[in-house]
Formats: sequence, structure tokens, C-alpha cells
Amino acid sequence: MKQEITVELAGGKSITFETGRIAKQASGAAFVSSGDTVILATAVGAPEPKEGIDFFPLTVEYRETSYAGGRIPGGFIKREGRPSEKEILTSRQIDRPIRPLFAETYRNETQVVAFVYSADKQNDPDAIAINAASCALALSDIPFLGPIGAVRIGIVDGEFIVNPTYEERGKSLLNIMVAGTKDGITMVESGAKEVSEDKAVEAIEFAHGQIKLICAAINELAAKAGKQKRAVAEAEDLSGYYNELKSQVGERLTDALDTQKYGKTESYAKIAEIKSELKKALPEGDAAAAKKLGKVYELLRENIFREQVLKNRIRPDRRAFDEVRKIDIEVGVLPRTHGSALFTRGETQALVTATLGTADDAQRLETYEGEVKKRFMLHYNFPPYSVGEVGRMTGTGRREIGHGALASRAIEAVLPDEKSSPYTLRVVSDITESNGSSSMASVCGASLSLMQAGIPLKAAVAGIAMGLVKEGDDYAVLTDIAGAEDHYGDMDFKVAGTREGITALQMDIKIMGITPQIMREALAQAKAARLFLLDKMDAVIASASEEKSRYAPQIKTLQIPTDKIRDLIGPGGKVIRGIIEATQVKIDVDDSGKVDVSSSDPDGLARAIQMISDLTAVPEPGKTYLGKVVRLAEFGAFVEIFPGTDGLLHVSEIAEHRVKDVKDELREGDQVLVKVLAIEGNRIKLSRKAVLKEQRAKLGLPEPETEQASSDRGPRPPRPAAPAPTETITLEGGDDFDEDDDLDEEGEDEGDESDAANPDAPSQNAGDAAQAQRRRRRRRGGRRAPGAGGNNGAPRA
Repeated sequence: MKQEITVELAGGKSITFETGRIAKQASGAAFVSSGDTVILATAVGAPEPKEGIDFFPLTVEYRETSYAGGRIPGGFIKREGRPSEKEILTSRQIDRPIRPLFAETYRNETQVVAFVYSADKQNDPDAIAINAASCALALSDIPFLGPIGAVRIGIVDGEFIVNPTYEERGKSLLNIMVAGTKDGITMVESGAKEVSEDKAVEAIEFAHGQIKLICAAINELAAKAGKQKRAVAEAEDLSGYYNELKSQVGERLTDALDTQKYGKTESYAKIAEIKSELKKALPEGDAAAAKKLGKVYELLRENIFREQVLKNRIRPDRRAFDEVRKIDIEVGVLPRTHGSALFTRGETQALVTATLGTADDAQRLETYEGEVKKRFMLHYNFPPYSVGEVGRMTGTGRREIGHGALASRAIEAVLPDEKSSPYTLRVVSDITESNGSSSMASVCGASLSLMQAGIPLKAAVAGIAMGLVKEGDDYAVLTDIAGAEDHYGDMDFKVAGTREGITALQMDIKIMGITPQIMREALAQAKAARLFLLDKMDAVIASASEEKSRYAPQIKTLQIPTDKIRDLIGPGGKVIRGIIEATQVKIDVDDSGKVDVSSSDPDGLARAIQMISDLTAVPEPGKTYLGKVVRLAEFGAFVEIFPGTDGLLHVSEIAEHRVKDVKDELREGDQVLVKVLAIEGNRIKLSRKAVLKEQRAKLGLPEPETEQASSDRGPRPPRPAAPAPTETITLEGGDDFDEDDDLDEEGEDEGDESDAANPDAPSQNAGDAAQAQRRRRRRRGGRRAPGAGGNNGAPRA
């Protein structure tokens, strides 16, 4: 029978839980929706316990179907294949908060499966999937001690937002996933943009208020449609055997656990030796006795650790509770990588490399938002030798993907934007030694290697792992936890960030009762350790290297007009392929006109940039270009200033003197410097005269004599000496004239023009000035107003 319930969350968000209609043969099934995103989660538990194991065999699978978002999978195989990184990370987010909440003695194989059947472009399915899995377990007969609830919290414009949309997450300073029961938090997973510790705790507290509402709704639905929980076996009372073992080997085991006195490997060897001696005393072939010994011996080891921390206030390696282990840092340890760092903290060591690539190297991902490109990738590898073990290396495990994703979130907040650094970046952290948080060592190493590679991070990032041991009201917060403190402690709290704030958080809690005060104390202690690490890192490399590795691609970015993109690409890509083949570079062009040119060869890079600039250049008024004369005409010359771009050099702009014939100055194929005077539509006006004038002014040379402009007429004959003044004769009409009056007016004008054009030139004879004055007077006289002389202004005879 179908049952459903809806829970209203802050900000108008809601989640609807339904059961009884789909997947009725599963132990428990929940059909859960929020917006148009719908998930079916099922839980199935095997009827009988699995023999011969001492752990709870739980598996969690989360899958995103392409059809849920209205897509057909890409590639040749048109169906879903191996889980994506997002699917693996979400599976881990479901697993981590529910795993501590099963009955201690429950050993039945249990599987939780969550399928996305409908996905909108607003709501991320991951938070809904955690709630769906919790609901399925609560409805089933599996002895689950939940339910749990989960919400994502963002901060936009200073306000907390529950389950922000993809768009809101892009604006948010915080992206934190919080899961827990009505009584406390069990998991925190976060990325942030340098938020304060107080703000992070406020977000967690706000999230817990929403989680309580979800848990109440699931409990209400389980009360209506849930199954009776299975009975589980009571835990065996082993207190007598425990006390016997403690009195027998307690002191020796306490000594063996002292990792200040013994290194990790030696300490583990001594612990194994004591256990081996105890096994020899058991009846031969008694598997049950050996199993009982293993269980009690492990319990004794855990209790010795917890007692020392809480009662004696000492850690296994005798460090202070807030003390960080010895730090060693080297950068540039690998000669051919683009950036590298070796980060060692105690017995944890990470060799981290940074590789610079181009836009072509970005990872393409198919998501419910659409296809996206990922410019930054951080990959984490944990080979067996790092802990002195032999193991199969069959591929990347879920733990490695999870640790890499945590380190990636820590670094993403400080990466430069695409304008500042157009590189695609891949960081790989290879753990070469491990005893403590290797993911936080990866964060430190990633920051160092990127800086050494020349990537201008906004700030350096460091990470530290915090631990907690708590019994009742007594607790101890531990900085930089090592192996035993992680394994036997009650909390694993990883914090990464800059000097300004937190960039990533991950918290897994094994017990209830972690108060906000304990979280604040842990975050304050983590901040002090983070600043200590940043000081150590800054002492080695405080900012990005000015020069990148000669083996790294150099990327230059050009911005071309969008209407020039087709000129650069050419018909069928012929032009751009020609540039690539000639210079051996990589060229990436986007629709906005941004062109990234990359190569590890500086000469090839420079040639490619010049070729692209020539192809796509746009003339600018006032700028000077070296052009080539491609055609001559009577009125000037056409000059190619860019390939395929011509301008007109008019005859009047060829030289500072008068040019009678263009061929006297220019020939086809000549290279000339020209200045763009103006651009009128598709016409470009050029001037060589302006360039010559500027060059002459720079050299301080005098202006050329303009007499040269009439040199084609030959030298002008000398003027005759000025005659003696003669009597003025007045003709009818009142006009004056002299013996030169028979010269044509045009010739007089030309002569006057020549003299006026060169006023500083010496006179041809002493009478030139007087003659010029008489001519001007005569012309004025010939244009008297009507009635200004005898004949009443009649025309001259």
C-alpha cells in the first residue's frame, strides 16, 4: 500500500518520501523526490550472517542514469558503464554516515542501492540520495539504528541556503554537506572559499536543525509502513578473558605501543610478536579460540590507547595534544616534471607533481547540468609499499578517489582564473610513506608543487587531520593524528585552508554527543597547526616561481575580433592547420575570439603568434604599419598593411613635396612605412608623408623647400631690374596699368604663388618687391566698385 510524506525545509525547499508502490520485494524501498529530481533507494539484507568474518559487510552503490536527464550516453557504447567519479563519491557520502549505525553484532551482507530516475537542472541528486538510502533502511527489517538526514548548505549574500541549486552553488562561499541523526552529526563534507571557523560551525548547526525535520518525517513514514526489525545476537561477555589477557601482557603491550620509543614498523612488529606468543598457547587448530583471542587482543590494544590519552594525558608518540610532527619540505625534486614537491610530516610522505597542459587537456564530463570541462584535476595514489605491505594494484579504489577529491576541493578555492593562467592543471600525489593523514599531506604538496611550477595561487594552502577521544564528559582533541589515533579515536576531522580561512572540511564521527563547543575547539586547534605548516611552507617557497619549466608549454593568449575567426581557421581549417604544421604549436580558439597558443618551443610560439596577428590584425587610426605596395594608379598606390588588407596611399600623401607621377616615388613590391589616417567603412586612408614628417621632426631636420614642388618646369628665369617710375596713364574707365600689364593673369598668379610659398628665398632682383606691389595695386584697381571712376564703372576696353 502506497504511503508518502513531505517535509518542508527552510527557503521553501521540500522532500517527498514514498513507499509501497515500487520495488516491493526489497527489504526496504523509498521513492524520494525534490523538485523534478527522483531517486529510488533500496536496502536488502541477507537472511543469514556471513560466516568467518569479524566486520560488517556493507556495500553502497549510487548510479546516475543518462535518461534521467534526457540524454543518450556519449561514445560507442550507448549505455551506462563503470561508475563515474561523481557516482563513487556519492556512494561514499551515503556509506560514511550510515556505517556506524548498525547493531554491533550484525554480520549479514547488506546492500544499499540508489538510482537516479529523473534529474532536473536545479537540484543535485546526492543529498536526496543520502536521505533516500536512510529512508529505505528505516523502512526495512535491517537492524539500522538511524534514521539519518542530510542537507547541503550554501552561503549566498550572507544567508544560509538549504540544498542550493546549481546556480546558487556557483555564487556560494560555502558548499557543505552535513549528515546526522536527530541527536548529532555523523558526517561533514565541505568545500569553501576561505570561510571562517565560526561560520563553518554556524552552518553545521543550521544544517542539524533541518536534519531533525527530515529524521522526524522518516520516522513518521516508518511508523506507518516500516517492517519489524530483525533480532540480532547479543554481544558475548568477554570481560573475564579480557582481564586475564590484560594482566598477562598489558604492560608489554603498553610498551610496544610507545611509538616515541619504537618506530611505526618496529612497534607493529612487537605488537604482532606478543600476539603470536599468545596464539602458541592456544589449542592447536582451535579456530574459535584464535578468533576470540584476536578480538580481545584488539580491544585491549584500543583500551590501552584510550586510557593513556584520557587518564594519563599522553599520546602514543608522547607529543603534546596540539603538536605537529617534524616537517621536511623539498621542491623541484624531479628534473623533467613541470613542478614537484616532496612533503614529509613524521612518517607520512607525499611526492606531489604538477603538470601544465592546454585547453585541449581539460577533462570533459557529462553531467545533469550538461557537458562541462574540468581544468583542474588532483589524483591520489596509495600503493601498498607506503605502509610496508604487499597488495594487488588493480586500479583506483574508492578511498583513493575520495582522498583525491578532498585535496582537490582544498586547492580549487585558490586557483587563478583563466585570464591569469590559461593552463589546464593536473596534480598527482603519490603517497610514498603513510602513518597519519596522507590526504592532508597531499594538500600541502599540491600547493607547493603548483607554486614551483609557476602557477600564481591566490594563497598557499595547508591541511591537518584532527582527532578526538571521548568518554562521557571527558575528551581530548588531538592535532596531526597518526595511525593508532585515527583507528581507535572517535573522530577524524580533516581541515584545510589558507591563512584567511577554510577551503575544505571532512569529518567522520563514530559516536554521538559531539557538541558545537568541541567542534569550535577542534577548529581553533586546527587553525594553529595550519598556520604552523604555512610558515614552514613559506620558508621554502612563498610565491609562484617567476619562470616556468622549460619543458612546460608556454601559453600566450590573443583576443581577435569575432569576424576574424573564420580568417584564422580558413576553409575546412586549412589556415589554422598550416600554422600548426609550420610552427608545431597548439592553437585553441573559442567563439568569443580568445585564442590560446601554446608550445614548449619559444621560437615556434613567437612565429605562430606573429602569423595569427598578421592574419587577424585590424588597422587602427593613428598607428604606423610596414606595408607592401601591391598596385599603382594615377591617383596613388594601394598598400597591403596586413595579409588581405589594403589601404589607399593617395598621391598627395606619398611625400612632403609635390609628386607629379607616382612611379617617380614607388614601385610595386616596395615596403613602405605608412600611417592610417582614417577608416571610412571598408576604405583605409594611408599617409607616407605623415611618417616622413614625424621622422624629420625626431631627427631635428629643417622643413624641405617647397620650390621642389615645381621643379618639373625647370629653373625660373631671373626677373629684369625694376624700371624707373613712369607716369601713370589713365584710360577710359579709370583702370591703371604699366608696361607689365601685357603679362597674363595666370602667369602672374603662378609667380606670386611661387614667391609666397617660399617667402624666405632671396629675391631674383632688387625690383621684385616693387613689381609685386604694383601688380597687386593694378589688380585691385581693375576691380573697382561701380561708379568708382570715370565711365561709371563700365567694363574695361
